Amino acid sequence: MGLAPLLSNRKILVCVGSGGVGKTTTAAALALGAARLGRRTLVMTIDPAKRLKDSLGLPALDHEERRVPDEKIAPPGHGEKVAGSLHAMMLDQKRAFDEIADRYLPDAAARERVRKNPIYRQISTKLAGSHEYAAMAKLCAVYDEGRYDLIVLDTPPTTNALDFLDAPEKLVGAIDSPALQWFAKLYFKQSVKVLGIGGAFILKRLARFVGSRFLEDVGQFVSENGAMLDGFRHRAHEVQALLRRPEVGFVLVCTPDPLTVGEALFFHARLRSSQMSLGGFVVNRVHPRGPASPSREELVLLLGARPELRGYEPDDMVQVAADIDRTYRDFQALAAIDAREIARLAEATAGAPHVEVPLFDRDVHDVAGLTAIGRYLLD
Repeated sequence: MGLAPLLSNRKILVCVGSGGVGKTTTAAALALGAARLGRRTLVMTIDPAKRLKDSLGLPALDHEERRVPDEKIAPPGHGEKVAGSLHAMMLDQKRAFDEIADRYLPDAAARERVRKNPIYRQISTKLAGSHEYAAMAKLCAVYDEGRYDLIVLDTPPTTNALDFLDAPEKLVGAIDSPALQWFAKLYFKQSVKVLGIGGAFILKRLARFVGSRFLEDVGQFVSENGAMLDGFRHRAHEVQALLRRPEVGFVLVCTPDPLTVGEALFFHARLRSSQMSLGGFVVNRVHPRGPASPSREELVLLLGARPELRGYEPDDMVQVAADIDRTYRDFQALAAIDAREIARLAEATAGAPHVEVPLFDRDVHDVAGLTAIGRYLLD
């Protein structure tokens, strides 16, 4: 059965995992499958390598939602017909923040001022958690519009997948920092009487290190943009509420590597404690188990029957057979390790859905590759 039920009974799928485990490819394959099953689907990525654009054959992929032509994603043998539709977009972090700011700033002049403020630029592009916050804020905005049956989110590449869940709280914590609020008061009331001798001394010392202009930028940003900052807080709370709805499912993506399996298990525990719904596990790049290897003597006989190897000297044929046997046994040793880690995952998660995608002999770079992965994800 695989993960096929998720495509019909969920409205949001969030693909989560550490960097390099195949989240983007998994998200694209799930979205493609949903479109073929008749759902209006959007896949959102934050992939800087632009693998999604190349896989779907799009000339460009940016912050705008772009429809993938039906003829590019139609199932084999169906001509150019697709039951649903597939749109794709690549998040622009800065634009996602600007959209939130525009919603709460009163006029064009205020929006222009905040865009020029260096503190805002730092928050919207460099502050820890801002990338993840932007992704979830955009997810929430698109979901509220109700134009899609299913949204598949490919989360930002992070060292620790838990960064994705913690990002809104961290960013709001930074905005609500007591230091920022202190600077806001100073912006209008810079006097020894208001600050006290100790406060004035601290301000003077800080100015020597960071510059008085920086302090003015902080004060101006916080004091003039209270409504916008309230909007950031409000959106963070909306996101946290959305992620707990039953129509949202998390797809935890890992490889059979013990470290990524351990992280997936840790994230699973966090989901349970946070009352968020697991959709299933995807284990990518699994070495498949094969039959027992024939003896080297049998390999020599099998190789000798191949027309392209006729003419080889007997000693050369023995060496080729030995190389093949060694490579195959190494491959099967890796398969045994993978099987052990997958069994650990299944045992620790009490029968939660999980699918295995084998290690392919080439990178996935087109719709045919996504279709091949989809067979393992959904069947």
